[in-house]
Amino acid sequence: MSLILYYHPLSSFCWKTLIALYEYDIPFEPRLIDLGDPASRAELERRWPFNKFPVIEDTEAGRSLPESSIIIEYLGLRHPGKAALVPRDPELALPVRLADRFYDLQVQVPMQRIVADRLRPAGQKDALGVERARATLGIAYSLVERDMASQPWAAGESFSMADCAAAPALYYADRVQPLRSDYPHAAAYLKRLEQRPSVARVLREAEPYFAMFPG
Repeated sequence: MSLILYYHPLSSFCWKTLIALYEYDIPFEPRLIDLGDPASRAELERRWPFNKFPVIEDTEAGRSLPESSIIIEYLGLRHPGKAALVPRDPELALPVRLADRFYDLQVQVPMQRIVADRLRPAGQKDALGVERARATLGIAYSLVERDMASQPWAAGESFSMADCAAAPALYYADRVQPLRSDYPHAAAYLKRLEQRPSVARVLREAEPYFAMFPG
């Protein structure tokens, strides 16, 4: 399979996909997209009109797929046995998919709202939206703290797609609403994630771009 990943090294959802690619140990061509460059933006738009990354192109199959969770499931179907990021058993897959949605919707989305507000010009800030996002993160942190008191990974005993989602979600959320001092089990989980070889590799690759992160 010949794969091209359209991505940006700071994007949390791109991190999620990259972690899975490294866990699956699948070769691919990384193609960095600069949304500020018209030609680069058009390259992404031809494959996904919403101009959001990541998008993966399977040139052998002649198809492109957006959305990090769908990409991870697709890669698992095409490369069975390389990793078990989504269990084959439907019953076992449910908690993985639930935790995946939890980290995407209840951690990544509010984190991104806070970051987006930092980029708004003066006079156009959304104080109420930020307040609600912080409240959502507080609830999410308490649930992560509860779960990580009794299990090593997001959906139980094995590293899964949910952990691919949790790593960027918690890493960036901790930058906008620190968790390490008040949530020791969540903090220990984040440390385990950061030490995972696939995650550590993504962090190293993103390091040259961290100065672009607001705040």
